[in-house]
Amino acid sequence: MMTVRRVAALMLAGIALAFALPAEALPSYARQTGQECAACHNGFPELTPYGRLFKANGYVFPGSTSSIPGFSAMMVGSYTHTQSPQAGGAAPGYGADDNFAFEFASLFYGGAISSDLGIGAFIQTTYNHFSGRYSWDNTDIRWAHSSIVGDREWVYGISLNNNPSVTDLWNTTPAWRYPFQSSGLAPTPETRTLIEGALAGSSYGATTYLLWDRLIYGEVGLYHSLTTRLSSTLGVDPTGSNSTSGPAIYWRLAVEPTWGRHSWEVGTFGLRASEVPGRVSGFGTDDTTDIGIDTQYQFLAADYSFSLQASHIWETLTLNSSFAQGNAAKLHNSVASSHVKASVAYDQTYALTLGYFRVAGSADPGLYGGISANSSPNSDGLIGEIDYTPFNHGGPGFWPWANIRFGLQYNYYLKYDGSPKNYDGNGANATDNNTLYLFTWLAF
Repeated sequence: MMTVRRVAALMLAGIALAFALPAEALPSYARQTGQECAACHNGFPELTPYGRLFKANGYVFPGSTSSIPGFSAMMVGSYTHTQSPQAGGAAPGYGADDNFAFEFASLFYGGAISSDLGIGAFIQTTYNHFSGRYSWDNTDIRWAHSSIVGDREWVYGISLNNNPSVTDLWNTTPAWRYPFQSSGLAPTPETRTLIEGALAGSSYGATTYLLWDRLIYGEVGLYHSLTTRLSSTLGVDPTGSNSTSGPAIYWRLAVEPTWGRHSWEVGTFGLRASEVPGRVSGFGTDDTTDIGIDTQYQFLAADYSFSLQASHIWETLTLNSSFAQGNAAKLHNSVASSHVKASVAYDQTYALTLGYFRVAGSADPGLYGGISANSSPNSDGLIGEIDYTPFNHGGPGFWPWANIRFGLQYNYYLKYDGSPKNYDGNGANATDNNTLYLFTWLAF
């Protein structure tokens, strides 16, 4: 375990860096709207109703008195401890356990491109220290327009983006779902549904959306994989990647009534795609359908808040290509993924979060034999987190849009890659992957 002295050293280093580098999410939005971070965020990146409306309007609201362009930056430093050391090291250049790391740094453009035309953007590029790559990251460029018809507000727009669900207004869909920050040096289960990041950054797409009366939201769009050449140009490693065959279809529908300080969203989302595994042609395609349901409740009082998010995704797969190539033992498979998270915060400064996750699917020695002794993808566990975000109501006088977060997170695995005990056939247990993660997050 890490000593109190090492914890204190990391915390003090984070504080020093926060004031040395004038540091929320995103500071450029705060400069544009003239609002503090807590107006848009119930703890970054969870959006408030005001934040959801700002995003739906294309990141363009009037009221800015700042002449500073819409650029921001973010970086994360961390300490990671796993219950059992990782043979061969957690990553190249790192030890088997107890690793301090500078994880990544991101540069953003956030806000209006043309207020008159209703064009705005969230554009992120990231340097990942573990991979040594500088690449494009979450990107969402929008044109939006709002109007009043009768006594109802209509907000509609078009988004060019690179990640199905990155456009979403709630924190239940995969792009913005909890955990919002996790260790890049800790083991994690390998199985996910397609919509849970498989096309993130490795695709490009366009969606169109409508928000009616701040109550009903609908969105539909098409995505396609990047070519290997374009992937390399944008810093995305194309090695072993799949490619879509024809467009992948994304959809979203949500209803969110609000009353007083309460809001409650219920919705559905999904993705339908045909892919060429490993870009190896001549064997047909693997066809995937993901259908998700979700809900989010928020209570935002003056001094404290409570939020609850939950989602469940059903995935069905017809693996024509993988089966023909001998990489799957069954032609048809299924996966289900569930996530629940509850948070309580005081003064938008101190927050406590508890989450649960579960992935379960049909056993297949072709798909999972390399990671699981019983060829199963099943994993589940708990996540607990404590956060301290001192500048949500305004940063230091010399840079009032600065912010910093200190977080302490613990991941506890009940089952890992198919079993709670001896999941790999070599004596490894699920709890061996339990992870203590201490991080300092800066935005400026």
